[in-house]
Amino acid sequence: MFILYAIPIGIAIGYLLGGRLEALGAIGFRWAPLAIAGLLVQVLLFSGPVAAVVGSAGPPLYVASTAVVLIAVARNLRIPGMVLVLAGATSNLLAIAANGGVMPAAPEAVAALGPPEDAGFSNSVVMTSPALLPLTDVFALPPWVPFANVFSVGDVLIGLGVVAVIALGMRAGDRAG
Repeated sequence: MFILYAIPIGIAIGYLLGGRLEALGAIGFRWAPLAIAGLLVQVLLFSGPVAAVVGSAGPPLYVASTAVVLIAVARNLRIPGMVLVLAGATSNLLAIAANGGVMPAAPEAVAALGPPEDAGFSNSVVMTSPALLPLTDVFALPPWVPFANVFSVGDVLIGLGVVAVIALGMRAGDRAG
């Protein structure tokens, strides 16, 4: 949910820089259907009905869908800001793959959110000694923030990259192509 904040922030910064929302159409994101498919798999994978029944297929599906999105992102490195998105996505994929197909969440970060919901397969799992600890979900948004969740340094990089892609794309959408 961290990325949900990056989109309006990027748009606001884009407007402040004198950009136009229409300019985003000129970015020319390549392999968009691949990225959308990977993200759609994740949305479905973590939705209540699917998460409750996915079982042991969840971790490999999560790794595969994250890799698919990473490939699409890598195909678009010519877009200003996309390097940050790639760095964050790579960081997250490394942490997920190194921990059996789930993103470890620090117990302290999860506790900061309040009582957990038990909805089946989740992209964040509390682990006390995960591999690649600095790349895992060690931070938490305050519980009063809508869609509060735990997040990683990779999520921060993705968010900053999305802000940059949008803001710079609004300002100079005709340059990317």
